[in-house]
Amino acid sequence: MSKIVVIAGHAESLIRFRGDLLDSMRANGHEVAAIAPEDDDSVRKRLAEKGIPYHVVPVSRTGVNPWADLRYLLRLRRCLLKIKPDVVLAYTIKPVVYGLPAARLAGVKRCYALITGLGYAFTEVEASFSRRLLNRIASTLYRFGLHFASGVFFQNPDDRQLFKEQKLFNAATPAWVINGSGINTDRFPVTPLPAFPSFLFVGRLLRDKGLVEYVEAARSLKPTHPQATFHLVGPLDSNPSGINADTVASWVKEGIVNYHGPVSDVRPYLAECNVFVLPSYREGTSRSVLEAMSCGRAIITTDAPGCRETVEDGLSGILVKPRSTNDLADAMARLSDSKELREQMGRVSRELAESKYDVHRVNTATLEAMSLKS
Repeated sequence: MSKIVVIAGHAESLIRFRGDLLDSMRANGHEVAAIAPEDDDSVRKRLAEKGIPYHVVPVSRTGVNPWADLRYLLRLRRCLLKIKPDVVLAYTIKPVVYGLPAARLAGVKRCYALITGLGYAFTEVEASFSRRLLNRIASTLYRFGLHFASGVFFQNPDDRQLFKEQKLFNAATPAWVINGSGINTDRFPVTPLPAFPSFLFVGRLLRDKGLVEYVEAARSLKPTHPQATFHLVGPLDSNPSGINADTVASWVKEGIVNYHGPVSDVRPYLAECNVFVLPSYREGTSRSVLEAMSCGRAIITTDAPGCRETVEDGLSGILVKPRSTNDLADAMARLSDSKELREQMGRVSRELAESKYDVHRVNTATLEAMSLKS
């Protein structure tokens, strides 16, 4: 039995994205603890129900303040010295960059990083000076943090290749590609498809998610496909790529989309759609796409890193060019026009979720790589 600490950048992600992995660690006989920045009573309670103690180590999710980040590293070290784990697994940028050296300073010999997506700093890097600068800073930080890694997990092959080319981790360090976070297909069962075409976008309201292209494509389809409906679910975000509340309100007022805000459970909204759309410029592996696949929905996403892997083009959905409103609108029109195609692609999506992205398969591969599978 090993004592494992999982370090997260956001408390809720421990439940939503890593809950099944934590359960799998426990089921394999390991003692598990979790660390995240927020003092979240709901997360603390749900982790306690799993037998997992929760520790709060504050950090700003965004921003680059070296003194604040150094305090984060030292606080993590102090916390880890108290817990005395055998293994640390950190995910998202700050837990990886500062959590791994903190673990080494605390005497932890097995330290793993999970790269769940590269985000704003690695998307459209040449678009502006600020993006290029941010990319250089993020790359330098990753190179520092991953120097302390015993192994690195990636959620798509493009991210691993990028990190390899930029020498962001040691050549001798094992690096594995896993199929995202996996999806619990029992928790996201197939539900009947609505009769009329209904499109759904779920995610943070960011330009880099292709949200503007989604709205523009919906606007172009409205006159010719009056029965089709277009829905948005997700929170506003302070990210530089974020869409502001006034813009979203103007889309709703114009009658292009229905905005449902952030929700704690997307399943009712997936049940009301028959096509899931994520025209993102780059992902790790989108959890929202996996949830839609598990529910038996046709998928429209981009031929971009972390997106293309989730779709068998023409079978489970349609791949479109990133940043192409016309390509996206054509794909949406094609699925809007054919109930049979929506049903056929939805069936293949579910099959793919079961065969490739089942959370138990993904967790088994992850634990085996860390020599934690009993």
